[in-house]
Amino acid sequence: MKKALLLIDMQKGFLGSQWPERNNPQAEEKMLTVLEHFRESGEEVIHICHKSRLAEDSFYKESDRAFMEGFEPLDGEVIFEKTVNSAFIGTDLESYLQKQGISDLVILGLTLPHCVSTTTRMAANLGFTVVLLSDATASFALPDLWGQTIDPELLHQINLASLDGEFAQVMTVEQYLNS
Repeated sequence: MKKALLLIDMQKGFLGSQWPERNNPQAEEKMLTVLEHFRESGEEVIHICHKSRLAEDSFYKESDRAFMEGFEPLDGEVIFEKTVNSAFIGTDLESYLQKQGISDLVILGLTLPHCVSTTTRMAANLGFTVVLLSDATASFALPDLWGQTIDPELLHQINLASLDGEFAQVMTVEQYLNS
C-alpha cells in the first residue's frame, strides 16, 4: 500500500476578490501542515494545476495559474495540468499512479464542490482508496437554481456528506495525522 498526496488547484487565481464568500479561512494553513508532513516523511506529493482553455476564465491568465506561496512544487514533485474538473481526464494521472504502485490517495485543495469532489469521485471509481481532508479544502458560496445564495459552509458540509463512505473516508487533518 503506497500513498500519495494530491494537492488540487492551489493557484493564485483563487485569491482574487472576484470570488464570493468562502468558508474555512484556515484551509491553506491546514493544507501546508499536511504538505509538510508528506515531504518530511518522503511520501509522494502530486500537484494538480488547472489550465483553462477558455479565454474569459480567470485561470487563463498565467499569473492566476501560478501556485500560491508555499505550495510551489519542489524538485521531484510531479505536476499534472488539467483543463476540466477531474484531475484524471485529459492527463496521465491514473497511469502514473499505477506505474508508481500508488493505491491510496490523500486529497486536499480547492474547491470542494468542483475539482476536489470530481477528482475524489473519479479516484474512488477507478479503484483508489481515498482520504479526503475536510478542513484542508474550502467552498465558495454558489447561487441555487432560483438565484438565492447557498451558504459556503452548508455547501461544504453537503459535499462532504455526499462523498463520505461511498467515495472517500472524510477526516480532519488532526484525525489523519494522528491515525
